[in-house]
Amino acid sequence: MAIEIFNRRENKYLLDEAAFIRISDRLSHVMETDAHNKARFTYPICNIYYDTMDSSLIRASLGKPRYKEKLRLRSYGAPEAGSEVFVEIKKKYCGVVNKRRSAMLLPEAYEFLASGAIPELKPNMNAQVLRETQYMLSRLELFPRTFISYERRALFGTDGSDLRVSFDTRIMTRRDDLRLEAGIYGEPLLRSGQWLMEIKTDGAFPVWLAKLLSELRIYPVSFSKYGAEYLRTLKKAQAAQNESVAVLLQRPDLSKIRALERV
Repeated sequence: MAIEIFNRRENKYLLDEAAFIRISDRLSHVMETDAHNKARFTYPICNIYYDTMDSSLIRASLGKPRYKEKLRLRSYGAPEAGSEVFVEIKKKYCGVVNKRRSAMLLPEAYEFLASGAIPELKPNMNAQVLRETQYMLSRLELFPRTFISYERRALFGTDGSDLRVSFDTRIMTRRDDLRLEAGIYGEPLLRSGQWLMEIKTDGAFPVWLAKLLSELRIYPVSFSKYGAEYLRTLKKAQAAQNESVAVLLQRPDLSKIRALERV
């Protein structure tokens, strides 16, 4: 059964292909791959992030406040109509991540996130998480805003600790056709061969892992998949607006210029 509620700290690192091979090879001697990786080297994860129409959640998150929150709908691979998916609230306070999730069938999840009405409870659902999600939906007018998928390889500690290391690659995003069942396609977020490594633990890093990162000269970065996608979207919109202004300056149209000034 998937873990529904947990607290942890997360550190992120951007790796090129060579760095990924070096550290994943070393970790494979002291950690185990998770169940999803038993049959394949990486497995797909798909997400739809919910936000307000003016993207207030991600804008607030990029400001690095002490507290921030996200709401997303997650599936493992592109689901079918009757597939199980996960409604997730992810909160972060003073560096500690709290993730709360409940399983639902795909149609139930779409209806719940659109209406805020909790469906008839079933054994696979977490009632408390659904009530918290309902409260979030009641105080914020949220809509599907972006699709983000990636291929993941995940490892976990075998010494009884909660240590978990994941590697994500082929991160794809899109802002239209925001349905999980529409499949995995979109615009790449990272360069070809690049990996995002996340180290997750509820306490301090093991000494051996800190020494390994130092030896391989792998250093943490501040990176959010949704945040990076949002910033790229802003840059593209700004570039398109600048191009429109350049065209108007070549062929002035006063009404269109005034329209752009109001944007």
